[in-house]
Amino acid sequence: METSPQFMLIFAVVISSLIAFRSYKRKSLNLSGGVAGFLVMTIHFAAGFRYGALLLVFFLTSSKLTKVGEDKKRRVDVEFKEGGQRNWKQVLCNSGIASVLVVIASTLTGWQDKCLDSKQSEIVTALIGGIIGHYACCNGDTWSSELGVLSDAQPRLITTLKPVKKGTNGGITKAGLLAAVAAGGTVGVTFLVFGLFTVRCTSDVALKQLLVIPFSALAGLCGSLIDSVLGATIQFSGFCSVRNKVVGKPGPTVKKISGVDILDNNGVNFVSILLTSFLTSIASVYIF
Repeated sequence: METSPQFMLIFAVVISSLIAFRSYKRKSLNLSGGVAGFLVMTIHFAAGFRYGALLLVFFLTSSKLTKVGEDKKRRVDVEFKEGGQRNWKQVLCNSGIASVLVVIASTLTGWQDKCLDSKQSEIVTALIGGIIGHYACCNGDTWSSELGVLSDAQPRLITTLKPVKKGTNGGITKAGLLAAVAAGGTVGVTFLVFGLFTVRCTSDVALKQLLVIPFSALAGLCGSLIDSVLGATIQFSGFCSVRNKVVGKPGPTVKKISGVDILDNNGVNFVSILLTSFLTSIASVYIF
């Protein structure tokens, strides 16, 4: 399905405005997050329906899951915000890299959607693979965190496998890891389904596109594990005896659990997304 760049730009501005405004009203985004969300959504949808769909499936599912079990999360998360309201830093950390990759890929393809086919273009395949990995990582980490904290199982620190309190950076559960796989697979299914309407591949290339589902599922798991390792090592976690919660900064009433205070949660997310996107961009050239 070919559409003119002018139509896509108009569509992108309209749909991004509506979604950003609705998200702001529903407190999924604050004002700065709404503005940043509008910009990145416009970039994605102007580049193609499939890129916009990847962003939306991450944003909508993560926003929905953030609101699941809010009472339980409020007791655990010291940075809990009603509705999971996100600001511009969180928006850009979770979509900035993909926005750059989308612009580069679209410029190289003349703003037309393409199949994952390294024989046709290794560079474009690597860029698309990086975009898939980006949102598989984002979705995997979010689903893992939001559902894992609701599990009755006690999390274990990924670096030592010792039991830790809920809310500890780098803590993992079986439920959380399974959620990461499902989240990554959801991104793959989205990419595949929308591709049926936006691009035509030769029969042999079309069959290979089915591999994008297990590819993205593994990317979701990989991204979640990378995020957990970073969280356990270069992000501080400690238990505050006053607030009776796990906190992310050292203090006189805080007993250290793990990690050193180098990166905050946004920084960890950004680095894990960057590493996962890099790995999937390389892997996609060999797989597709």
